[in-house]
Amino acid sequence: MQGDHWTSGSFLGRLRHFVDIIDPSTLFVSEKRLKECMKLLDDYKHGELPPGVSDLQLWEAQKIKQAIIHPDTGEKIFMPFRMSGYVPFGTPIVIGLLLPNQTVVSTIIWQWLNQSHNACVNYANRNATKPTPTSKFLQGYVGAVTSAVSIAVGLNVLIQKAHKLSPATRMIIQRLVPFPAVASANICNVCLMRHNELSEGIDVLDSNGNVVGSSKIAARHAIMETAFTRVVLPMPIFVLPPIIMSYLERLRFLQSNRRLLLPIHSLVCLVTFGLSLPVAISLFPQMSQIEVSCLEPEIAMATDCKVVTYNKGL
Repeated sequence: MQGDHWTSGSFLGRLRHFVDIIDPSTLFVSEKRLKECMKLLDDYKHGELPPGVSDLQLWEAQKIKQAIIHPDTGEKIFMPFRMSGYVPFGTPIVIGLLLPNQTVVSTIIWQWLNQSHNACVNYANRNATKPTPTSKFLQGYVGAVTSAVSIAVGLNVLIQKAHKLSPATRMIIQRLVPFPAVASANICNVCLMRHNELSEGIDVLDSNGNVVGSSKIAARHAIMETAFTRVVLPMPIFVLPPIIMSYLERLRFLQSNRRLLLPIHSLVCLVTFGLSLPVAISLFPQMSQIEVSCLEPEIAMATDCKVVTYNKGL
């Protein structure tokens, strides 16, 4: 079991790695199976592997551990907030956000649900080398949800007041409104839910995995990279299903079978979400590297390494 199963140096390598990590089947792994995997990896680390254990078994154990256990805390991530739970638990919310003819109340409810789920996913997958007080989590949550709802409702009200637009154009724009609302809210969400990292800094590690120091500059890089993935992630989810559905709704078969619209819409959302999540989180390595010369002077003085590593979070 040498190095990374899929190299994290290339986008395709990371994509194959994250397709593994977001595999929803890992949600059904029992406590007993998880303990077996952890023990197997521990035995491997200490050179005490029982005979007959294949590389394939080791990689499967690694996949299960990475999907369930937080790399910094070593604790289990609550099921709906794992990356493997993002698509199954997030898709019903995406369907709700993309339903046509939204009222102000329904927009508020779906945006609140979406940003609540996002806030918990962002918090559960953050860099956790420094403790975050509950008050900071709550401040971030309130800020993230408020910004999301305000942006979405504001855009919807603007469209409803745009009387010069034809009803068809207004409907298409209305269906596309969730994207700018969610993208800008997602940036606020990541920044507010992980604001503690900016003030406390995050641990940076040398080539042997030893902590060299705590860097606010590395924290800024980690949050910027994660925020960028949260803009790319909803792009296909909120742009493709409305376009696909506007074509499908014109089909004679669906016009005479209107009750099939919601199941087909749901399937389109599920497939789009399932494809865009691994692509978005593969844009940057989870364990990112940064040159020591770019960091604080005290970190440069504490190590001979040219490059240090930090957990970007997901």
